[in-house]
Amino acid sequence: MKMHGLGNDFVIIDARAQPVDLPPRLIQAIAHRNFGVGFDQLAVIAPGQDGADAHLIFYNADGSTSAACGNATRCIARHLMTETGRDALTLTTERGTLYAREAGNGLTSVNMGQPQLRWDEIPLAHEMDTLRLPIEGEPTATGMGNPHCTFFVEDAEAVDLETRGAAIEHHPLYPQRTNVQFASLIGPDHLRMRVWERGVGPTLASGSSSCATAVAAARRGLTGRKVTIELDGGTLQIDWRDDGVWMTGPTMHVFSGQFTPDFLKSVG
Repeated sequence: MKMHGLGNDFVIIDARAQPVDLPPRLIQAIAHRNFGVGFDQLAVIAPGQDGADAHLIFYNADGSTSAACGNATRCIARHLMTETGRDALTLTTERGTLYAREAGNGLTSVNMGQPQLRWDEIPLAHEMDTLRLPIEGEPTATGMGNPHCTFFVEDAEAVDLETRGAAIEHHPLYPQRTNVQFASLIGPDHLRMRVWERGVGPTLASGSSSCATAVAAARRGLTGRKVTIELDGGTLQIDWRDDGVWMTGPTMHVFSGQFTPDFLKSVG
C-alpha cells in the first residue's frame, strides 16, 4: 500500500500472511521516486506479538532501520481499524507497545509512549544537559524511540533546511545520527515546524519529530503540554499526557498494488 500522513509518505507491506525478505538494496530501489515507488519510510505489518494486533517494523529510505515512525503508525492503525471495524488497537514496535484509537472526523490518534529525556536514552555521545545542547543555537535533545534535535528559532521558514539539517544529522554528539527540527512559536501553544529526517532529508511532516518538538517546547516553557504543530504538509495535534505523548491527525490510503517480477528481478 502507498499511504501518507500530511504528505509524509510510506510504502506499507502486509507480511501477516507470509514473511518478506527486504535487503537494503531492495528498500533503496522501492524508495527511488523515479525508478521505484518513492517513500519517506517503508513499514512492514507483521503478525501481532504477545496479544497485540500487529507488530510494525520501520525502514528509512536509505535502507537503515528506525524504531519509531509516528505517521506510519497512524496510517497502519487506520488501515487495521477499517479492516476490523474496531476503534482501538494495540501495536508493538521496537519502541515498545503503542496504543491507537479512532479520534472522529477521519482522524487517528496514537500514543507514542513516554519521551526519552536522559542523554544515554536518546542517545547522545556523552553525559550532558539535554535541554540545551552545546551546539550553536542551543537545541534540545529528545528521544521518541529515535533521536531528535530541536532548534527553536525566530522564523522556521527562513532556515536553510537542506544545509543545516544535513550537517546536524551527522553531528558527533549523535552517534546514531538524528532527526532535526526547526520550530518557531506562532501563537499560544501553536508552533510552526520544518523537518529534516534522518536517512531521508526534508519531509513534509514527521510524527515522531512533532512529538519531540512538543516535548521540547513544554520543557523549555514555551508552550503547555498540548500543542498544535503546523508542518509543511498540514497540522498535527500533540498532547503530552501522563501516559505518553498522544499524536492526532489525518491519514490517506492512496493505492494498493503489487511489485512486478521485472522490478524485483532488476534489483537483483
